[in-house]
Amino acid sequence: MKQAAPDTALADPAPTRSTTREKRDSERPLVEDIRLLGRILGDVIRVQEGPEAYELVEQIRKLSVAFRRDADHEADKALKKLLKSLSGERAVSVIRAFTYFSHLANLAEDRHHIRRRAIHERAGHTQEGSIDVALQRLRWAGITPRSISDMLATSYVSPVLTAHPTEVQRQSILDAERDIAHLLTERDAIKARAAVVNAAKDALTPKEMAANELQMRARVMQLWQTRLLRLTKLTVADEIENALSYYEATFLREIPKLYAELEQALPGQPIASFLRMGQWIGGDRDGNPNVTASTLEHALTRQCDVALRHYLTEVHFLGSELSLSAMLVPFGPEMLALAERSPDTNEHRQDEPYRRALTGMYARLAATLKKLTGGDAARHAVAPQNPYARAEEFLADLRVIEASLCSHHAEALAAQRLHPLIRAVEVFGFHLATVDLRQSSDKHEDVVAELLTNARVEKTTANLTNTPNKRCCWAFSMMPARCVCHPPTTANTPCQNWRFLRPRNACCAASVGRPFATTSSATPKA
Repeated sequence: MKQAAPDTALADPAPTRSTTREKRDSERPLVEDIRLLGRILGDVIRVQEGPEAYELVEQIRKLSVAFRRDADHEADKALKKLLKSLSGERAVSVIRAFTYFSHLANLAEDRHHIRRRAIHERAGHTQEGSIDVALQRLRWAGITPRSISDMLATSYVSPVLTAHPTEVQRQSILDAERDIAHLLTERDAIKARAAVVNAAKDALTPKEMAANELQMRARVMQLWQTRLLRLTKLTVADEIENALSYYEATFLREIPKLYAELEQALPGQPIASFLRMGQWIGGDRDGNPNVTASTLEHALTRQCDVALRHYLTEVHFLGSELSLSAMLVPFGPEMLALAERSPDTNEHRQDEPYRRALTGMYARLAATLKKLTGGDAARHAVAPQNPYARAEEFLADLRVIEASLCSHHAEALAAQRLHPLIRAVEVFGFHLATVDLRQSSDKHEDVVAELLTNARVEKTTANLTNTPNKRCCWAFSMMPARCVCHPPTTANTPCQNWRFLRPRNACCAASVGRPFATTSSATPKA
């Protein structure tokens, strides 16, 4: 499938020749990528569906372009007639072809946005929405770096991921498209390397480009032969897994990078972990009977599993990197004590305190994973160790290693992996993200009223205040510390709502010093 150059009809009313030329030059890489992906898709269709199917798709494409770009009404009539004549099987083939072409074109556009942003950054140009622009405006307003740091220390920003039960794209499709996006990035890197050598004597670049295109062709072939849509409706468990895939692919690594940018922009100022993730997938019971206490517990367990496995992987790689020997580097008593607590008795590592300490930390993380999720670490750990009770304990051990590296001027070793890991633990803890317990406020009030009745504090919450949240806060603050709030047991009490709230107590060891959020989203009754 071919792609015409982007339509310039929406450009400025009277662009100059130089402006038009610059626009075309800047968009040339995008056009090249779209044409490459379109050509590969066309080749796949020709091989898989036959030349007739390919020619049909091309004919539809050309008629569509003629009508849209040239306002050719004859082409419009021919297109409508052609589409009406298609059999059901042929129509599905055409729909799949143009659907995948749209997906591939979107990947190329995403890559082009990243490419253009990098060009602007190299040229020293700031872009709207960037951290640099935001900090520039703060400086122009006379706000000092210290004031910004103090403000962030008392701030809390939490992007919340929501469920999308209408999501029809399968994980297999998303994974293949991510691979294609990575190959487009790799293709730019190959071109950049080729630009600094003599093209006439460059025998490597053509081979690299051919290998890259071959991998891209395989992924497009995979897309064409993979079912595009789900045949069954997403379950809540599916929604949870879809959300967690974004943490593994993006958030766990990119959010620490965002903090690193702020630290570089505000040198010498502490940057509090004000940005943390939240979601309501698994906790959104408002109108969804499929979300139960078991669903919430499953969501929290899976979140914990994702966070801990990320930390296990990073600790493993840290152990391979921090091979520093006590025969060459001085170690302080706190670092040596951490190493001594490790069960690692391998004689080949006795002079390597960092590796010994990290082996012990890995074993404790593995025990934490087992305790909180029931899962096993991917790599074999040494003798079983006591699990970490809280994320702060793990963080404290990482801080010991950080202080030790800085004490012998090895900050460069800390910056690459240790600092991002420390920030990740601060942001994600053992719980990964807070979960909003979304339920009609009257249901929460029923639970609180029942608890207060059992605790002999108050018979009802209705007369406390007109605001549901204030009623709940007042009720819990009035409970004597000695009160034991038993779950409802009678047939007409909101037992399921009590069970829905209770799992967070079992998982509180996986949170960073604060409970999971509970919110009421229903519109108050008149």
